[in-house]
Amino acid sequence: MPKRIENARILIANIPMDTDKRKVSDSSVHIDSIAKLVQLELTRNEKMKDKVEKILQFSCNVFINRQLICDYANQLFAEKGVMTIEHADFEGLKRLAQILDADIVSTLDTPDEIRLGKCILIEEVIVNEDKLIKLSGVTQGEACTIVLHGATQQILDEAERSIHGALCVLSQTVKELRICYGGGAAETLMATAVSQLAEKTSREESVVIESFAHALRQLPTIIADNAGYDSAKLIDNLRTAHALGKSAFGLDIEKGITSDMVELGILEPFYLKRQVVIRAAKAVEMILCLDNII
Repeated sequence: MPKRIENARILIANIPMDTDKRKVSDSSVHIDSIAKLVQLELTRNEKMKDKVEKILQFSCNVFINRQLICDYANQLFAEKGVMTIEHADFEGLKRLAQILDADIVSTLDTPDEIRLGKCILIEEVIVNEDKLIKLSGVTQGEACTIVLHGATQQILDEAERSIHGALCVLSQTVKELRICYGGGAAETLMATAVSQLAEKTSREESVVIESFAHALRQLPTIIADNAGYDSAKLIDNLRTAHALGKSAFGLDIEKGITSDMVELGILEPFYLKRQVVIRAAKAVEMILCLDNII
């Protein structure tokens, strides 16, 4: 079977390619001569050959099937230079059909009505002793596969969760194009606005509002502490910068100073920042519902 196909024309199917073999093995057959056994095998092969010829009428050079493909069918495909992939994962098959803009075939009667998938190159590659099928130049060019490696299953699970979280943030950023300044700049800006509101509010409510502002300032404080810097000094410098109208200033952890986040390119999705504040506030509300004295 070929290991590399250029300008691939891919037929994606979910059809039985080993059913005939299974039916014979599950049936009770009485054979009293070797000639009859050979005839039985020839009959089975003829049925499978007819099915392979129907598949070849689709003018494909790559055949991907959801179900198993028997050895004889693989041999026939190999003789015609067709790459075969069997027992493909169903969810993966649907995604593959989507990125290739192809149909999933369940019958071989209408070859003219079926869309074949196309890609520039499909090849078998070896990654850490595992054989993988790599498709390059697919119709939906932005589609890709991320391969994770880890010494243990726990490391792999953690890496998968991290990748999933990053992709979720990225998808929300595409949907919600607004961004805010990173490095604690957004939290400091929000804390300043909340403190100004507290000054205009009555005494009892102002204490609560100012506490919320203090909680917001803890985020840049934690960033500075985690980086090993003097958080008190950095936060004072950050608040001073914001008081002077430098609302884009945040913490430059690499240098241990406050800098313009726009110039450094340190930005965060607005949707993510908004959800962090909302969920933190709701968590506090739930705690206060249980006991309003903390």
